[in-house]
Amino acid sequence: MTHFQQLISCIDLHSILDRSDLVLLDASIPPVGNMKAAEFSWPTHAIPNARRFDLNKDFSDLDSQLPHTMPSADHFERAAQALGINQQSQIVIYDDLGLFSAARAWYMFKAMGHKNVAVLDGGLPYWVKMNKPLVSAENNLKVASKLLTGDFIAKANENYFCDWQEIEKQTQQQTELILDARANARFKGEAAEPRAGVRSGHIPNSKNLPFSDLLIEGVFKSTDDVVEIFKRLNANNKPMIMSCGSGVTACVLALAANISGLHDVRVYDGSWSEWGSLEHTKVDKG
Repeated sequence: MTHFQQLISCIDLHSILDRSDLVLLDASIPPVGNMKAAEFSWPTHAIPNARRFDLNKDFSDLDSQLPHTMPSADHFERAAQALGINQQSQIVIYDDLGLFSAARAWYMFKAMGHKNVAVLDGGLPYWVKMNKPLVSAENNLKVASKLLTGDFIAKANENYFCDWQEIEKQTQQQTELILDARANARFKGEAAEPRAGVRSGHIPNSKNLPFSDLLIEGVFKSTDDVVEIFKRLNANNKPMIMSCGSGVTACVLALAANISGLHDVRVYDGSWSEWGSLEHTKVDKG
């Protein structure tokens, strides 16, 4: 039986929709800032048998003042079990923007020790473009209501994430490369941040790799092209820390690195929503 651990194409997903071990998750989140709303989205449009992975409510630390931060292993385990996820599940995750928040869910499962988890390349928009079947979420929820609680066990690996103290140290030591997935105008400090109270600019000695530079209409560029992008930015092949606005699209960079065979990667969980709001942290522009 074939297992998928990075990306899965729409064709391959369509071919395994009836697999008993498949757990399909819609990890879409509402638009942020000036983002356009998706044309097709939950609950009116869903892939058959998809379950709702609610990043904002069920899979974030609601006690944190920062958005999208990782919950505890116990919290994550209970939420995953409630979705009927098992230790042997082949998880496939998509979102309604092509590739945006799905990579965050992928990274979270990886951080919790689950191997067989993949992101749908091109997401829901490409699935629609390929004329693959759609249903309403109501239909899927009827099926999901009959699911048994899963036996998923979270085995947290703390090396997947780092905090602002580690980022501050790396701005000086520079033994790891900090990559920022935000749009170039936000990185340069030319565009205002979408969150109130957050300064504009970027982490000192970080480099900019807008996550959209890795994609063509929500589909990953070829592996060779992605490898070349990382070589250009990281000629010395340093370990990397991925950052963004709130730790979501940083995971697109982490997924791209994984596809490129680069595994010495962490994500700054607070990302710019934390760094840009702390009074004592340094901010560069331009």
